[in-house]
Amino acid sequence: MAVAVATAAILGGAGVQQPVLPGVIEKLSRASVWTLERSVPLTFSAHHPQGMVKIGDRLFVSSVEVKVPTRRSEKRGDGFDRDAGEGVGHLFEVTMAGELVADQILGEGTMYHPGGIDFDGSHIWVTVAEYRPNSRSIVYRIDPATRKATEMFRVADHLGAIVRNTDDNTLHAVSWGSRWFYRFALDANGNANAAPASIRTANPSHYVDYQDCKYVGARRMLCTGIADVPRPTGAASLQLGGVDLIDLATGRPVHQVPVGLLTPSGVSLTRNPSVFEATASGLRAYFLPEDGKATLCVYRIEP
Repeated sequence: MAVAVATAAILGGAGVQQPVLPGVIEKLSRASVWTLERSVPLTFSAHHPQGMVKIGDRLFVSSVEVKVPTRRSEKRGDGFDRDAGEGVGHLFEVTMAGELVADQILGEGTMYHPGGIDFDGSHIWVTVAEYRPNSRSIVYRIDPATRKATEMFRVADHLGAIVRNTDDNTLHAVSWGSRWFYRFALDANGNANAAPASIRTANPSHYVDYQDCKYVGARRMLCTGIADVPRPTGAASLQLGGVDLIDLATGRPVHQVPVGLLTPSGVSLTRNPSVFEATASGLRAYFLPEDGKATLCVYRIEP
């Protein structure tokens, strides 16, 4: 907490995000009351937001800017179902008024797709992958005060979100579509060698695909995401949002809540990144569900 306070002070923050305890998340249900407190239009193009953390009075948002969309082909012969496309990975620093403070470019070559991100009290963790499944990723650790990005290691798979378990000093990531969980060990200083030992386990839940995840203590992580549910021919698919609390020791969800809220344009609230923080009566949550000139949606949630 002392490190987090120091980081917030460096950034000119007005306080530190209050930790979300698993017990508060487990009180959420279909009967929980979600109240929109405010909507804040961003003053710049956010492209396709992926992950978000709140440090003091600043938001850090990872995003992918697609220059050339990937093209699918089942006859490529190289083990991929699509080409790599072209794009740029971003980490935006944003005020709570929606104004851009800084734009940091992340990635390398065909690895331009940042994923969901986490803040461990001193550093932001982010993966940047190719925009296709079963590909490859770079894991970065970023100092939010200096915006210095340090490459930690590389993985031969698409990692779509990552969190740091500060209790066990490990990293946990999810693959494309969150079908696999990864666990990576860190040393006493929070570092990893070029190829850290990893454990991969299957995700037993097929409820939603995780977009953004956060470590919330007690060896658990909180993930949000969506599932595109097919409907009768000619009808648009249904976007079902959800919040999952996952036990990192077992890789199994311990609490799941559907989120049916949509933006005025019909986009699921949990389609893109999210941040949750504790309040006296429950939770406050921040969402960036839409692309481009996105709007920050701030909700008060009463279990």
